[in-house]
Amino acid sequence: MTSRSFELPKTSRSIGSALAHVLGPLIVTLALVSCSDEKAEVSEPPALRPVKIVEVNATSPAREMRYSGAVKARSEAAAGFRVAGKIIERNVDIGDRVNPGDVLARIDATDYELQLRSAEASLASAQRQVETTEFALTRAEALYKQQVTTKAQLEQAQLSYNQATATRDSARSTLEQARNQVGYGELKADKPGIVTAINADAGQVVSAGSPVVTVAADGEKEVLIAVPENEIFAFSNGKIVDVTFWSNAGVTLKGTVREVAGSADASSRTFAVRIALPEDARVLLGMTAGVIATTPAADNHFSLPLSALARDPAQQTIVWTVERLDGTVHARPVKVAEFTDLGIKISDGIRPGDLVVAAGTQFMTEDMKVKLPEGVMTHSAEVAEPAITGSTSETP
Repeated sequence: MTSRSFELPKTSRSIGSALAHVLGPLIVTLALVSCSDEKAEVSEPPALRPVKIVEVNATSPAREMRYSGAVKARSEAAAGFRVAGKIIERNVDIGDRVNPGDVLARIDATDYELQLRSAEASLASAQRQVETTEFALTRAEALYKQQVTTKAQLEQAQLSYNQATATRDSARSTLEQARNQVGYGELKADKPGIVTAINADAGQVVSAGSPVVTVAADGEKEVLIAVPENEIFAFSNGKIVDVTFWSNAGVTLKGTVREVAGSADASSRTFAVRIALPEDARVLLGMTAGVIATTPAADNHFSLPLSALARDPAQQTIVWTVERLDGTVHARPVKVAEFTDLGIKISDGIRPGDLVVAAGTQFMTEDMKVKLPEGVMTHSAEVAEPAITGSTSETP
């Protein structure tokens, strides 16, 4: 079989040559771009994993406790009538200042005035009876001396006189009681102070001793706070505390614990603690006060959230700490002192200033680089405090 050779026309060869000149540089350029993309993909570093962390603070030798309370007068009593009756007049309102002898309220004393008149008449009658028996006794004594009457009649006259005298004395005492009851119809202040409460008003019938007006006496002021039973042993008579006031943030006074209740309140199960205040014109009754007390820390353990705890392949208890300089994490063996309702307490293995991974420990490996939040930390793991939170970026 004879082979034949064919030759392209000159025109076709010219077109192929032109295409080769045009497409050749384009193909080379595309190949270079592809290689550059592959190199860029290979050289791009992996993304850092964000973590949630807490910072361990230095050990505090004391624990601070804060309470809120109100300023009260050391002597505050609810005044009431000493006799029962219907209130016909009330002369004071809350906030009024009173002085000894001022009439706070009155009751209808008509019945007591009638009893007074009856007592006066009884006393007058008893006095007449004494005069009559005295005359009879004098006459019996004279007749007995003349031996006209018997000794028995003389003794009878003497007994009648003694009985009349006793009746007169009783009537006199009854009269004094009636006068007192009329006087008790006016409720008067017995010391200077300020009216802090009104418990009854005109038209109301009250029994003897029922509170009508509460007066806070001038003099020493105090702050009354309620302390839970798990903190009451931190307070004792004479303890010095700081007292602040909501209405005047610039005022801080040194208060002294004056009284600690011996039993808890039946409803709130808290103990009442009274704190005496020094004299200060800026402190008024009823102001909201804050009390700051300190007590030695029960331990020097570091508290962390439970999510910070992990185990290594050898089942050893660890936490993951983060280096501030390069952001790498490292396993740190720790000793757990106790588990609490809000976390754990670490007794050994971490130091103040350590950054501990609080969430995402299951993703951590030794020398792994992580992304720290801006500013490193805004919250910290407080020492010996139960509530610990960290403000960081979330772990995926």
